[in-house]
Amino acid sequence: MKWIASMGGVGFIRPAPGTWGSALVLPAVLLGPAFCALLAIVLLGIGLWSLKRLPAAREDAGWIVIDEGAGQALALAALPGFSWLGVVLAFALFRLFDITKPGPVGWADRVKGPTGVMADDVIAGGIAGVILLGVQYAGFSL
Repeated sequence: MKWIASMGGVGFIRPAPGTWGSALVLPAVLLGPAFCALLAIVLLGIGLWSLKRLPAAREDAGWIVIDEGAGQALALAALPGFSWLGVVLAFALFRLFDITKPGPVGWADRVKGPTGVMADDVIAGGIAGVILLGVQYAGFSL
């Protein structure tokens, strides 16, 4: 279960395991937004399943990064395709919201257990995605 929750051991890379976990899913953008959305759903499901079987998941241990993978994939799903600007912006926004935990991200972070571990990152990815969609709606190309 640790292998799954750490996304193949990526969560044990130091420093900044969450950043490494987020970076791991960035190539998914090359397969398009539908794939990124599906990846987010799969990582969310596998993450909840594995974390429910790990006593360490009562708290968000630093090596647990499957939540960052799910959130980052959700942010990438808001991009129409690959562009360096879009990927950098999706990554930066997701990490910003994951680290600073504004509003609903902070609320979800305080929820105990596997649901809380996964929810704060999925919400951070959702907020990043909404901003990316808003930027595109405003007429900017990503």
